[in-house]
Amino acid sequence: MAISKKPKKHNPQALIVENEKGKSEHRRLAEIKLSSSVLNTLTTEAFTKSLLGEIDFTEAVVVMKEKTEKIIAGDLSELESTLAAQVVSLNAIFTSLARRSMNCEYLNQVEANLRLALKAQAQCARSIEVLAALKNPPIVFAKQANIANGHQQINNNQSPTHAEKTIKSSNELLSEADNAPLDTRGTPETIKINQELAAVETVDGGEDT
Repeated sequence: MAISKKPKKHNPQALIVENEKGKSEHRRLAEIKLSSSVLNTLTTEAFTKSLLGEIDFTEAVVVMKEKTEKIIAGDLSELESTLAAQVVSLNAIFTSLARRSMNCEYLNQVEANLRLALKAQAQCARSIEVLAALKNPPIVFAKQANIANGHQQINNNQSPTHAEKTIKSSNELLSEADNAPLDTRGTPETIKINQELAAVETVDGGEDT
């Protein structure tokens, strides 16, 4: 790729660079060489040159930039078109490899072609999933939290709290309505009893262990 500011003769492989105020020539050339549009145009041209021939590189960079800016702006029609076309291509690859496996003589050749065919089929299914997600984005449901001033927080969609108490707290005071009246009389006096015990009569066989 040759870079020229003002080419004397049109060269399809030359990239025409326009100067910008406030930027030096070296700065401008560095931005162009590291631009994603330029680098990806080089990659695309390398893979399509044998099939489509040479194209005007400057115009190709302009087209690449227009496509990326269109997607960045939110227009995904280009991506949808690409995925739809790739679904058709991957399906054709699957069909071709599956048919080729039928004409193989050896089992390892049959297995190799079928493995590649199933990989193409998996990629085709994946492209369909991505395309469907672009056309119908999934809806995400999130609970809303209302934050008031201070330390108060109110969460929506919460189950209603029960107003009635079902379990009594262990530290609640006893009441006369729920419990028997307490004995408020004084401490009873100690009663003396006979501390002398009668001897126990020996029973026959009491010495046996």
